[in-house]
Amino acid sequence: MKTHRIHCFGRTDESGNPAIVVEGATLTESDRHAFARTQDASATVFVDSNAAGEVQLDYYYPHMRSPLCLHATLAASAVFFGRDADAGSIRFVTSVHRQTLEVARVDENIFIGAKAQPCPAVTVGLAETGALLRIAAADVAGIRGPASIGSPKLLVEVADRSLLDSLRPDLAGIAQWSRTHGISGIYAYCSVRDGVYAGRNFNHLEPRLEDAATGVAAGALALALERSVTLLQGDGLGRPCTLVARYVNGAVQVGGRAVRVAADRVFIA
Repeated sequence: MKTHRIHCFGRTDESGNPAIVVEGATLTESDRHAFARTQDASATVFVDSNAAGEVQLDYYYPHMRSPLCLHATLAASAVFFGRDADAGSIRFVTSVHRQTLEVARVDENIFIGAKAQPCPAVTVGLAETGALLRIAAADVAGIRGPASIGSPKLLVEVADRSLLDSLRPDLAGIAQWSRTHGISGIYAYCSVRDGVYAGRNFNHLEPRLEDAATGVAAGALALALERSVTLLQGDGLGRPCTLVARYVNGAVQVGGRAVRVAADRVFIA
């Protein structure tokens, strides 16, 4: 099997959220998960050809399999576009829910199109949300969602950037709450200026695993606000990222940069 390491959504070539793209893997689901745990990356995506001849993406975080990961999709797209300089679009299907993803290249950015997906009906109060984020209920400026383009997120607005940056949430509590309600974690965000937001994703059990960029959250936020947004993420991790979510009639395109950062590697699998 062959692997590629790509930095996604980075504001510079040296920044971004790392993803590993794996091609030609004949591995079981448990072996794929074990492989993903050994990688120095926040997500691994296995690229397969299914029985219908479609290009299929199977996503793994170090701690779980995921129905959708947009920065890993961005990474897979960069590999495909890198082989064909003239290609303007690609179509993928996801392994878990067979969701179709339409991908387009626009100048130096890659945009992934996705539609709103069903979400569990969840009601959560300010006090409970504040407790999960370890802030006072009065510091919760708003709760939106859950919203989803393939991985449901509860969207929690806080007052300002300083509060967002200082968050040290109850990660175990959020994980348990998410399992109970069928939600893929909490995305905390704040407004920076008109149409521009900063955010942090809490869908992990260790602080070191915090995402530098969360494409599904950018899409969910655009859906919840019913507007196009620019999302800043990863600054506090030293890996600044910029995500753009275009909103059109209940659907979104989430895009950004993708940069190959290491030589491809070939394994016997």
